[in-house]
Amino acid sequence: MDVVSPGGARDSDRVTADSHPESRADIDRDYGSRIAAVEPGGNERVPDAERHGRPRQLFWTWASPNLEFATIFLGVLAVSAFGLTFWQAVAAVVLGNGLASVAHGVLSARGPEGGVPQMVLGRLAFGYRGNVVPSALMTITSGFGWFAVNSVSASFALSSLTGASPVLWLVVVVVVQVVVAFFGHNLVHAFERFAFPVLAVVFAIGSVIVLLRSDPSAVPDGGGTGGIGGFLLTLGAVFGYTAGWSPYAADYSRYLPVDSSRLRTGLAAGTGLFVSTTVLMVVGAASVSAAAAAGVSSDNPTTTYVGVLPALLAALTLISIALGAVAANILNVYSGAMAFLSLGINVPLHRARAVVALAFGAVGFLIALLALGDAAAGYEAFLLVVVYWIGPWLGVVLTDQYLRRRVPVELLYDRGYANSAGLIALLVGVVVSVGLFSNQELFTGLVPRVLPGVGDVTFLVGIALSAGLYALLFRRTMSA
Repeated sequence: MDVVSPGGARDSDRVTADSHPESRADIDRDYGSRIAAVEPGGNERVPDAERHGRPRQLFWTWASPNLEFATIFLGVLAVSAFGLTFWQAVAAVVLGNGLASVAHGVLSARGPEGGVPQMVLGRLAFGYRGNVVPSALMTITSGFGWFAVNSVSASFALSSLTGASPVLWLVVVVVVQVVVAFFGHNLVHAFERFAFPVLAVVFAIGSVIVLLRSDPSAVPDGGGTGGIGGFLLTLGAVFGYTAGWSPYAADYSRYLPVDSSRLRTGLAAGTGLFVSTTVLMVVGAASVSAAAAAGVSSDNPTTTYVGVLPALLAALTLISIALGAVAANILNVYSGAMAFLSLGINVPLHRARAVVALAFGAVGFLIALLALGDAAAGYEAFLLVVVYWIGPWLGVVLTDQYLRRRVPVELLYDRGYANSAGLIALLVGVVVSVGLFSNQELFTGLVPRVLPGVGDVTFLVGIALSAGLYALLFRRTMSA
């Protein structure tokens, strides 16, 4: 038996997957593969009759949202801020993205079997009520936080190109994002599929030009001195950025047929994530020397990057930066709505997910509007500390998936199901890793204050600590 239920549960709390309002199988869906239709229901299991698609579609679903300037900027930081040489930066980028993409692929591969969103699957590791903590954190960081930051980024890119007010573009960007997320799963996949060739072509041409104009052996003034600390800082930032998509993983693979190949599903999702993030981060690292050779300098990193490119391509790149931010935000608001519904709040509406997505768009717009003053820099600094929860969460969920091996669907909507091991491991991992190793502007942990050269290994420590602690607590519970 692989059900962990410490502490017991009241019989009145125990419900079957079919009787719980979250998981009603009797909803009149009639959704199938239709694109111009609003996805019905909320976070219930997708019926077998509604399953469709192929694993390969996950490649562009995960590539498109990472073809944006935020991905490039991490490569820039590796050289200009963290003190690495080009080849050191490449090594950190490949390692960090490789680890995160493997984890993402493993989680995505479980989507067809479970047929439920990732945060609902998380109930196995945290219990029904314990799962409220990671679901709430994801609601805040994704549904509101990164949605606002990316909306501001897209608005400024379009404003820079056209000269129109960022507020005007903010309205346009938010409307597009919310409309796609409102319609739901099928339109989300379709948007990412059609955005992919546009983004891929523009960024591919720009990447070739930047790489040809760069000098891998060049070292900026004061650069090349990052050492192991700079390498770990880059590795942690890269891993954290790419692993940040992990809590969304099964959201976009749960509609695939139950008999879909787990290997192909995981490979498509993980490869799409790895290729897009790695290529653009490497190009970002190369752009530092390319910009220096071209004599381009600006306090705005986007201006510096496009300054290396021909005028027409620079304009197309600004449009693509906005399109990439929109592609990312569509996933943010869609999965943010799923996370909110996974809190266990009953929204008795036929299209609960769609209504929640609209509400999230409205709140996210207000946050973005308030953040326009400093281009959301202050808010982003806050988010960079808050998202540290993802590392320990990933450690717990991956360990639970390894130990459990199958998806007992009957537990996912059982309000009486408890697994205190997951929440304990998560909280310990967050407190210890952030308290000791966080190295952000808003909060610096004990170790970086005493030993600045250690870099930022918060994500890696959080994963390892929470995974080990959960495995220990899980086995003790099973043997009790």
